[in-house]
Amino acid sequence: MFTGIVEETGEVTFVEDGPEGRRFGVSASFCGDLEHGQSIAVSGACLTVEDVTTDGDGEFELFCSEETIERTYLGGLEAGDPVNLERALPADGRFDGHFVQGHVDGVAEVTAVEQVGGGPASGASGTSSDSSGGDWTFGFSLPEDLAPYIVEKGSIGVDGISLTVADLREEEFTTAIIPTTYDLTTLSAKAVGDPVHLEVDVVAKYVESLVDGYR
Repeated sequence: MFTGIVEETGEVTFVEDGPEGRRFGVSASFCGDLEHGQSIAVSGACLTVEDVTTDGDGEFELFCSEETIERTYLGGLEAGDPVNLERALPADGRFDGHFVQGHVDGVAEVTAVEQVGGGPASGASGTSSDSSGGDWTFGFSLPEDLAPYIVEKGSIGVDGISLTVADLREEEFTTAIIPTTYDLTTLSAKAVGDPVHLEVDVVAKYVESLVDGYR
């Protein structure tokens, strides 16, 4: 179980594709606390730590099966790409986001990036932006099969970040991003057209399952 509160961004250090899937490494400051078999959310996808190296800046290795590659955009990662990282919630930890399982429900696209009060952000064209001007509004495409689980002012996981739906339209939703979230996650590197992982609120799935027989 995760909370959608990103601990830090890591960087993909290497990628190896094989017949059964993809293996890649990620740098992180907390590698000294990782162990083989631990769960970690990588841009919202729950993966298992297979190996850890604490020399230098530290690196841990992960493996993505073909199933994971088909359901996520992890198959498109390259060395140097940033990823959001969150370790599993400890039993005595604070719960500051919402229930996040690390089970990616679908891949969407960034449809808009706008700095509030400052017009379209330069990040919308793929270049870096200064977050000092205030908040941001991000738009994301809404896959048709996920639309029933998303409500205005409800919670949603975007690349492993716990966000609140600000506005909901037929094929798109928007979220308001504060400077801290923008600076400390991969959102600052996102541009229009870039892929993102979506995980809808698991409570909505349970409600659907419970009432399905009565509909």
